[in-house]
Amino acid sequence: MEILVERFLRYVSFDTQSVPSNSHCPSSSGQYVFAEALKAELEAMGLANVSLDEHGYLMATLPSNVDHEVPAIGFIAHMDTAPDASGKNVKPQIIKNYQGGDIVLGESGESLTPQQYPDLNQLHGHDIITTDGTTLLGADNKAGIAEIISAISFLCENPQLKHGDICIGFTPDEEIGRGANLFDVEKFGAKWAYTIDGGPIGELEFENFNATSADVICHGVNVHPGTAKGKMVNAMNIAARFQLMMPAQETPECTEGYEGFYHLKSAEMGVARTELGYIIRDFDREGVAERKTFMQCKVDELNGQLEKGRVELKLSDSYFNMREMVEPHQHIIELAKQAMIECDVEPMIKPIRGGTDGARLSFMGLPCPNIFTGGYNFHGIHEFITVQGMEQAVKVIVALTQKTAQHYNTQ
Repeated sequence: MEILVERFLRYVSFDTQSVPSNSHCPSSSGQYVFAEALKAELEAMGLANVSLDEHGYLMATLPSNVDHEVPAIGFIAHMDTAPDASGKNVKPQIIKNYQGGDIVLGESGESLTPQQYPDLNQLHGHDIITTDGTTLLGADNKAGIAEIISAISFLCENPQLKHGDICIGFTPDEEIGRGANLFDVEKFGAKWAYTIDGGPIGELEFENFNATSADVICHGVNVHPGTAKGKMVNAMNIAARFQLMMPAQETPECTEGYEGFYHLKSAEMGVARTELGYIIRDFDREGVAERKTFMQCKVDELNGQLEKGRVELKLSDSYFNMREMVEPHQHIIELAKQAMIECDVEPMIKPIRGGTDGARLSFMGLPCPNIFTGGYNFHGIHEFITVQGMEQAVKVIVALTQKTAQHYNTQ
């Protein structure tokens, strides 16, 4: 599928990094430029109902080619890349027929090593697309877009493959938690959908973290250091004391599977005011509620210890575990599993240790599990993806459209 790789490499040339500080949607102009290019491509393919709104939401439909009723299904991917690393001037490299060992990333001095990334040991014989070590790759989620469009193109070129209506949606600003904010579920028209936004081959996910943001604001008193004795209260010292009160083993680097965590992700430091930005994650609503209570107790405890200065906590729920919205529709998981098995892909059902547009969309009335793209190490300069993983994702999408049509032909 050379066209798939060509399409992906073309897509990652667009700088679509989202900007958390910009409240506009999309948060960066590059996302809209990319959306316009995708819109032209979908129109050239002859798809129906191609639309791009002012907020950067792009939708289209491949009409049904069967004579029986089949629910419309959707495939969704996001156009933005993460703020964690630059997405400008991406220079991919392809390591063909990887046979092990370190992969040098351009002239950056960076490398991918099997010691640091053991997944490489399972990828001998694969063609691996990496960065040059100066930017992220953008496989999250331009690989998903390339795979969806390549699958739809294949269906257009092979009308003997039967399917119902297929709805396509490409969203902005998923990486900053806003991808579903303005998504018009009714306009989209699908009964259910799949985000193509997962990792290694076989991943199939329908549960994710419950997510809360926690801002810990430490208030101090700033006085000239030469006359500060008995007067200055350094908010940074208060913040350090608070961080030491948090469970050291309940952090992202110490947890896996269904284990939740507290993650200190940012800090704005100053003597008079220091703000610590945390995210709280847990798969159970009760668990995340307990974590919020724990943080409030630690704030209260620290305030009780301070003679001067004070600490406050601001909590904001971000998204919830989609499992409760998807489980009543188990057939959409079974259809995806059957499609994978038909493509000689072993389904790996696992929780998402994060969130996707699918979580929000599921609570908006569009059940939306997540399917693999074939990528690894998202959000950083060590991101990579395999050509074979992308090809398998395309095959699974195509098979899933046919499985759905067949399923409803026997009802």
